[in-house]
Amino acid sequence: MRKAWWFCFMAALLALGAGAQAAARQDEVYSARVSRVFDGDTVWVKPLAGGKYRKLRLDGIDAPEICQPGGEDSRDVLARRLLNQVVEVRVRAQDDHGRGLARLQHEGEDVAAWLVASGQAWSYRWRRSPGPFAAEEKRARELGLGLFRHSSPELPRDFRKRHGPCPMPPRG
Repeated sequence: MRKAWWFCFMAALLALGAGAQAAARQDEVYSARVSRVFDGDTVWVKPLAGGKYRKLRLDGIDAPEICQPGGEDSRDVLARRLLNQVVEVRVRAQDDHGRGLARLQHEGEDVAAWLVASGQAWSYRWRRSPGPFAAEEKRARELGLGLFRHSSPELPRDFRKRHGPCPMPPRG
């Protein structure tokens, strides 16, 4: 009986420690250099203070899938702005794929807001909310910028439902 109690106690301590570590990663703020731009809303960064490379998804936006019309353009626009540049990272949470959901600031500007205002991504919609960058998206639509040059660009979520995920490029 005593061993069972001790085991439960140790398991609870380990669970609390893991939860504290996860909470510490949330709302984490640091400076980093962008080392890779995977697509229009996913980047890899290397913290300036050291440590491992981190994969981040820009919070609040949805960029076209890389195999979707506009996907490569969105990635290339983001890469021209951020690749090898220093950004301020503010991680809010982790997504289902283990990426940090982050807001990035570059030269005092919110990168996600800039991407949507440039017509390279949508404000991320959730239920009935038009998302945090609805005003930027509306203006990009009115001006016919980027994705919105086309009469009815397809939301990435709808594209994934119809086609599934983009195939991974061959490693070479």
